[in-house]
Amino acid sequence: MAKEAATTIRPEVEADFTLTGPFQLECGGTLPSVTLHYAIYGDLKQHADRVVLVCHALSGSARVADWWGEMFGPDLPFDTDRCCIVGVNIVGSCYGTTGPTSIDPATGKPYGPDFPIVTVGDSVRAQALLLDHLGVKQLHAAVGGSIGGMQALEWALRYPERAKQVVAIGTAPLNAMGLALNHLQRQAIWNDPEYKYGCYEKQPAKGLGLARALAMCSYKSGVLFDERYGRNPNRNGEDPFTSLTGRFDVGGYLDHQEEIFVRRFDANTFVTITKLMDAWDLPGDDSVIERAGQHGLRVHFVGISSDWLFPPADVRRACGRFARAGVNTTYSELESAHGHDAFLAEPNLIVGQLNEVLYGTRFRHAAAGECAAD
Repeated sequence: MAKEAATTIRPEVEADFTLTGPFQLECGGTLPSVTLHYAIYGDLKQHADRVVLVCHALSGSARVADWWGEMFGPDLPFDTDRCCIVGVNIVGSCYGTTGPTSIDPATGKPYGPDFPIVTVGDSVRAQALLLDHLGVKQLHAAVGGSIGGMQALEWALRYPERAKQVVAIGTAPLNAMGLALNHLQRQAIWNDPEYKYGCYEKQPAKGLGLARALAMCSYKSGVLFDERYGRNPNRNGEDPFTSLTGRFDVGGYLDHQEEIFVRRFDANTFVTITKLMDAWDLPGDDSVIERAGQHGLRVHFVGISSDWLFPPADVRRACGRFARAGVNTTYSELESAHGHDAFLAEPNLIVGQLNEVLYGTRFRHAAAGECAAD
């Protein structure tokens, strides 16, 4: 869900913070300690009252400018002359925060498949402790798309007094189709003979690559694939109509996505994070959501017209839960053929909204009916 953007923007601070002592996990396990890898863009002391936490999606990282660099710059949402941006790798990441690739102090070997089940809430609790360490008492905003949006909404639910506003893009509890797709992606990894029950020495490239290709189909849209690739043969020298190994153009695209992803990600991490994604849900008790309204928190939801992983109707339904609970809730929708990835593929569509939410006039308070799905 995250892309690698060509950028020269580097964080002013990039460091690790370790939570010492046992870290209790919501699903019942514990980690003896948790190291969080984080990055800071801008001057934290100068903009102590305008700290924006940007939460990453499945394969993203704390280095926000690496995958959302188009948001940085003068008069853009992440303008470091008017705010400070903080990114943190989620618990379970393979980019420096404690996860399956980290060393288990009990064995001296990577956790691998023995890494415990973690939740979005575990990451948000850890982020709150990091912000305590950094001296950040209240966030100007928590912003994220996809799994990043799940984290942002968890801030609204768990720490409504510690954030002024939350922006959740392409985010809702995953529906049955999304759960099915994640199940198939994990099956692709588990069925690779190189996976070895998670105790591999080299990446199970075929399984991880296939999982990524399946995921990419859910991040895009049929309209986009038709426009870009149609039924065009891929230029690999073999005719897809007469050769068993020949590819159409869309197959070449997916094969390329497999290749680059396997070089930068980890199979056990993929399993861990997709499970985390599956498990996230809004609380059944509306009183938990009402707390956000009582603290004056503002929540802005963004749906994407062609997103079939998190359909706009599901996003509006989640928005409606907050609106009915008395939270200052607003909704807008991106018109794009890029599917779930639209906020990354067409960042220009979201710039104006983020600027207005973060620095401009307030949106009109949304009535519950405006958010609710048709």
